[in-house]
Amino acid sequence: MKARRAAGAVLGTGVLLCLLAGVAVTALGIRVDGTSMAPTLHQGDRVLATPGSAGEARRFDVVLLRATGKDALLVKRVIGLPGDRVAIVSTPDEPFRVLLQEGGKGPLYRVAAPQWAAQAHRTGACCTPEGSRSARAELRTVPEGAFFYLGDNPDLSDDSRAYGWGEIDRIEGRVGVRAFPVSSSPDIGNRPVLEEYRGPSPWRGS
Repeated sequence: MKARRAAGAVLGTGVLLCLLAGVAVTALGIRVDGTSMAPTLHQGDRVLATPGSAGEARRFDVVLLRATGKDALLVKRVIGLPGDRVAIVSTPDEPFRVLLQEGGKGPLYRVAAPQWAAQAHRTGACCTPEGSRSARAELRTVPEGAFFYLGDNPDLSDDSRAYGWGEIDRIEGRVGVRAFPVSSSPDIGNRPVLEEYRGPSPWRGS
């Protein structure tokens, strides 16, 4: 009898903890709306921000931010940091080549992400002095206190190409884990890497 009562207590505690966890995810988790971060994040996913990460930008992290002049919370990936030079080169064969020069010096790298290659079909170059899309590929320096950000689904993402440089102090947190659905891996994944670039050189702006 005691064993049954103990088992029941353990089961009841487990159920209660699961309910509390569900309530916490619903209350604290940020719901992803739209497909701009697919396949990394999907419509309806809930993510949790890393505590104490507000106002921080680290290369290739996924962050929660509010674009300048826009109240909606965006979920995007950090690409360029202050002092970096960034550009997007578009050719008929490859319409989305994201280029990066770390700290504005040294070699020019290509930001390689398999999810971009599979989904980028629209041509378009970057950047203007404000960090948005431009008529031709131009290397631009990310200003102090700002960063350049993109979605993992380039053709369906409104990001720096639409809004210009992001403001680091408007970052509300770094996405730490995917909390829902529970069947998904909590790891965000799909982190880009830097590769040697030997393609056409963009015009070097300011």
